[in-house]
Parts: sequence; structure tokens; C-alpha cells
Amino acid sequence: MFKEIPLKISTQAISQIKYIFERKNIPSDYGLRIGMKGSGCAGTSFIIGFDTKKAGDDEYEIDNIPVYIEKKHVMYLYGVQVDFVENEVESGFVFNT
Repeated sequence: MFKEIPLKISTQAISQIKYIFERKNIPSDYGLRIGMKGSGCAGTSFIIGFDTKKAGDDEYEIDNIPVYIEKKHVMYLYGVQVDFVENEVESGFVFNT
């Protein structure tokens, strides 16, 4: 049984995640990892990638995609929206707070 995911993932982001899974031949035992990186003077930033589940992860599912978030990062992700932006200036995942 999966918990309710603490963040939102846009339709565009889900489509791109599925595209990457298929296009890059991500192993079937991998899921989407979302979390935080760094702290201190440079601040913190969000991360997104593909990984296996680790000890200490909470597991969620969105649109049949397993999502892994380290327990200590969950509280920082409440209310965050992951989106995918593609235009003439930029292309990639963005985190809206």
C-alpha cells in the first residue's frame, strides 16, 4: 500500500518521465527519486532522477510510476509541484514552491 505523495507532479512532467523511462531503457526495478541536495551557504536544491529504493525511503506511486523520497526530505517537499518546461529558452524539470 502506497502513502499519499506529498508533492504534485504535472501531466507534462509525468509524460516526460515516462518518455525517459522508455527512451533511456531505465531498468524495471528503478523508480523516480525526488529529494533535496546540499545545505548551508549555497542553499538547498531539489533533485530528480531514477534510482532503486533504498533503506530509509518512503515509497509512493503516481500514474503507475514508483516514486522514492528519503524520509528526511519528505517534509521539505509538501506543496511543491514538479513540472516540465520546454520552450526556446529552457528545457527541463522545474520545482515550483
